[in-house]
Amino acid sequence: MGVEPKSANESDEFPVGMRVLAVDDDPACLKILEALLRKCQYHVTTTNQAVLALQMLREKKEKFDLVISDVCMPDMDGFKLLEHVGLEMDLPVIMLSSYGDTKHVTKGIYHGACDYLLKPVRIEELKLIWQHVIRRKIGKKDRLDEVENVFSDKNEKPNKRRKDSSAQKKPRLSWTKDLHNKFVAAVKHLGVDKAIPTSILKVMNVENLTKQNVASHLQKYRGYLKRISNEENHKGSMVISPNRRRKARVR
Repeated sequence: MGVEPKSANESDEFPVGMRVLAVDDDPACLKILEALLRKCQYHVTTTNQAVLALQMLREKKEKFDLVISDVCMPDMDGFKLLEHVGLEMDLPVIMLSSYGDTKHVTKGIYHGACDYLLKPVRIEELKLIWQHVIRRKIGKKDRLDEVENVFSDKNEKPNKRRKDSSAQKKPRLSWTKDLHNKFVAAVKHLGVDKAIPTSILKVMNVENLTKQNVASHLQKYRGYLKRISNEENHKGSMVISPNRRRKARVR
């Protein structure tokens, strides 16, 4: 594992200093990828184990802006890593592979990959990956605004809401890994289409968890499922030429 610390004298202007976690079990490929990412002025952390990468993300997910991972790895399939990241931390993930057939590309998109690059990756492609971070941040802000609007009481007078907001404000709930897993298990037990906040709350049976907490998380979870479903519906527009080594980018 290699980590490049950020210097206090370096510019904070994005995308310079963008924090990338690179994962590949092939030492040679990982070394080349790291060198190219550094040439793009990104800060790079590397590991040759997908399981270790997931552990690092769970412990310090705020330390990374983007993940770029190989597909075929012995300890954990790259698609499985992608699935965990998409559900638990909402970070953009780019898949890297020697296989450019439609089946592999489609699988990556279905699991939520924001891009699918073919080996050997080119520096021109890596110079553009920062765009996925910006898009994700913009999309996340829009989703949070949408959730806030859904649960605002439209019948309450604006002045009264502002006056009582400080008194009624409750501590923000932290959706830990265990709590999220209980939520997902409850949704799968009830069925995504039939799962409603009241039923989920009853199945989870967690102290101090409110209906609004569950409703907000359900909104985000359905948004995630809808996003990967929409990406799957667009798979027909992606054409991979077997005679050309080119990337298939998610638009």
